[in-house]
Amino acid sequence: MKIVYICVINDLVTDQRVHRVAELLKENGAHVTCIGRRLRHSQVPEGVSFRYHRFFMLFTVGPLFYAFFNLRLLLFLLFELKPALIIANDLDTLPAAWLASRIRGVKLIYDSHELFTQVPELVGRRRVQAIWKYIESRIVPRLDCAVTVSRSIARIYYGLYRTPFRVVRNVPKRKVPCTDGKMDSDFPGKRVIIYQGALNMGRGLELMIETMEHLKEVVFLVVGTGDIDRKLRDLARTKGLGGRVVFTGRLSPGEVDPLTCAADLGISLEEDLGLNYRYALPNKLFDYIQARIPVLCSDLPEMAGVVQTYGVGITTPERDPEKLATIIRSLLGEIDRGSFREALEKAAAELCWEKEKTVYKDLLVECGFL
Repeated sequence: MKIVYICVINDLVTDQRVHRVAELLKENGAHVTCIGRRLRHSQVPEGVSFRYHRFFMLFTVGPLFYAFFNLRLLLFLLFELKPALIIANDLDTLPAAWLASRIRGVKLIYDSHELFTQVPELVGRRRVQAIWKYIESRIVPRLDCAVTVSRSIARIYYGLYRTPFRVVRNVPKRKVPCTDGKMDSDFPGKRVIIYQGALNMGRGLELMIETMEHLKEVVFLVVGTGDIDRKLRDLARTKGLGGRVVFTGRLSPGEVDPLTCAADLGISLEEDLGLNYRYALPNKLFDYIQARIPVLCSDLPEMAGVVQTYGVGITTPERDPEKLATIIRSLLGEIDRGSFREALEKAAAELCWEKEKTVYKDLLVECGFL
């Protein structure tokens, strides 16, 4: 049986892309171990069929965290059983994975979930950004097999390093349409707008909370956690929105799906803060589609392209809370008239892992694993 190590810097609980790739490898006869880190309150990954190993890190942020994580990852990859394939997810695991692949003479796939050096957290920190750019420039041109989440990001990588990246979008598995209705028991008489994902800067969450001041008939459900979690809770409390802006914290995929399914509208209002957000194609967009709920998203190229091509919602450049509230009221009216029902069904049938995984399987053939 071929051994595969999948490397990622998160705790493996909610990373559905990693879970899906691990399942695909198992379907093709691999013995898969996913390697990540264990946070203080990490749960056991739910419903997974792969082995996993998580490092508990003394340092949790900053350069020492990244250095020691990569050191521990390198030692693990060097002294465990020799694999047939190593997969590095994102730039923060690539140094150790690439070095181990060279030393042990095994194939490496680089799976870039984002344009790492252009994330908002790095754009304003030139010294730190320069370090990551240097690491990227030393390794990416030497890669044989690489994949990313959108065509725009793939084009940028090719323009920088002449390294071709296949595109495998962050689409979920095909889901059966929901039949359990809305969340009337939890929020009687209210419409529900949902955001699911990381609570980080530039996601439009502050804007949406400010918009809620003008949407008395709406509840905003925020599913996830992240760097600005406390800031967002404080903002909602300061504006007296405690009962209408509801924070669930971090939930497992099995807990999130029913909430998304029962909502009226999903949002993805990222700001144009650097190339990573400009060309983002977030997985929550496809999760909303699989839940058969329309989408309101920023007018940014990749996500707007999906929404407009399939007609599953509307896009907007608007960042004024009062004007955005007017747009949302109009959109909720269209939802009541069933304007998006057929488009959502068609999009859900096409934008699913069952179809997308064929591209990843081609990549496995290309790199000699299959």
